[in-house]
Amino acid sequence: MAGQDIPQEYLDGYAHILAAASSTGRRLTRDELASRRVLGERAAEAGLGLRALIGAHLAATRAHWPAERALSVDSALAAAEQAVDAFAEGYERAQRLAVRQEEAARREFIDDLLYGRSDLGLLAERAERFGLRLSFEHAVAVAEGPNGYEEGHAVPRKVERALIGRFGDRSILLTTKDGRLVCIAPGDQDEVLAFFAKHAYAATDGGRVAIGRPQPGPGGVVQSYEEALNALDLAERLELDDPVLHAADLLVYPVLTRDRQAMADLVLNTLGPLERARGGAQPLIDTLAAYFDSGCVAAEAARRLALSVRALTYRLERIHKLTGANPSDPVHRYTLQTAVIGARLLDWPSKRFWGHGRPDLSPAAESRSPGSGP
Repeated sequence: MAGQDIPQEYLDGYAHILAAASSTGRRLTRDELASRRVLGERAAEAGLGLRALIGAHLAATRAHWPAERALSVDSALAAAEQAVDAFAEGYERAQRLAVRQEEAARREFIDDLLYGRSDLGLLAERAERFGLRLSFEHAVAVAEGPNGYEEGHAVPRKVERALIGRFGDRSILLTTKDGRLVCIAPGDQDEVLAFFAKHAYAATDGGRVAIGRPQPGPGGVVQSYEEALNALDLAERLELDDPVLHAADLLVYPVLTRDRQAMADLVLNTLGPLERARGGAQPLIDTLAAYFDSGCVAAEAARRLALSVRALTYRLERIHKLTGANPSDPVHRYTLQTAVIGARLLDWPSKRFWGHGRPDLSPAAESRSPGSGP
């Protein structure tokens, strides 16, 4: 019999309500409907399936069919319909509440996980509920597009369906944070994050994806996440074109900026004289950047800048005259290229330095710097 495994307590009072309502053809009273909703909520909280519960009600209707006292078949069916509808309403209400509570708990866990704000031991215990075992290594990939994305948005749902369809349940957590897509996967499963990067790039209409290095332990997730964020920040500052960035390939840049004061001095001492040029330093810095990015091939650099080779050569000569460093000289080239990278990272010359060539290293400026936390 359908619903035979449903405890009788979830049908409590149903036979009496069916008999009382069908005998007069009346609608169920407010109290009767409320009692059905309460039982529906309890059944949902107990984890019983709605299909089996409906089957149990239909079986009870047949077992307690009030044929002799019913005014008509319609009145009996109407009473059963109202009772089952109220029961299902309570069940669905409890389900929605449970989903909201689960979403809130998941969001709180993700915030604590990515910001490292919780006790690591407790965080590891909570992680198991969401399929993560934080005692192992994990790596994090972060994707950003032209628009921000929240939980439930079509883009993260599309990427999540692709991941589940390809890998199933592999201790993968896909979420959103600050408008970006975030994928957390075991550190020894590079193919998962590569697959995520491919589909996130397509789903975000050509966005950019950064992948942090695998890091061990409960605090490894936030470290890998911060590496991915810093990679995205570096890509924007350095105008990198790669759609997928690996933090491991960009380690030289945090090294260069670890001593920000030394880098600021290098930038100012090496490139500061360019500010005396007509039009300021920026056009000449852009010229150096294009020249170095093109492998010091003048024709390619001129093409990137939409200049003639002659105009480019003139600019390089002007740089040599102002700075005393020759971009075509291998000895000078390293200093100039490092200074250009530093200028990009420190946002110079658009961010002015103050007094004696010192940069603005206030807390607000530091919080925007590469290598700083989210």
